[in-house]
Amino acid sequence: MIYGIGVDLIEIDRIRQAIERNGQRFIDRVYTDAEQAYCSQRSSYACYAARFTAKEAFLKAFGTGLRKGMRWRDIEVCTDELGKPYLQLYGYLQQQCQHHGLHHIHLSLSHSSAYAIAQVIIES
Repeated sequence: MIYGIGVDLIEIDRIRQAIERNGQRFIDRVYTDAEQAYCSQRSSYACYAARFTAKEAFLKAFGTGLRKGMRWRDIEVCTDELGKPYLQLYGYLQQQCQHHGLHHIHLSLSHSSAYAIAQVIIES
């Protein structure tokens, strides 16, 4: 059964500006160490933007936004051995998903030269 659906679209330039303006402080606040390592290998703002949209899309599907002790770093975009993206949750978000019986999170990411988009579907 579908619990929620979320989609987010962002201009890659917006993430570039945030990183250039706030540097490592922004990156450390939003992205896990694994996400930082993955994106630094690609030297691409699109990589950071796609992960940001995935986090936003998840919060929309979950229906809460970022509040009540939630942190950006509690949502991690990972990839399996074939390159398929998936979400790993930590902390309060992980506890809340378990509490609500939410076990399946589907993630799709894409980007062009100017935009990144993500869609999340959460199933119970």
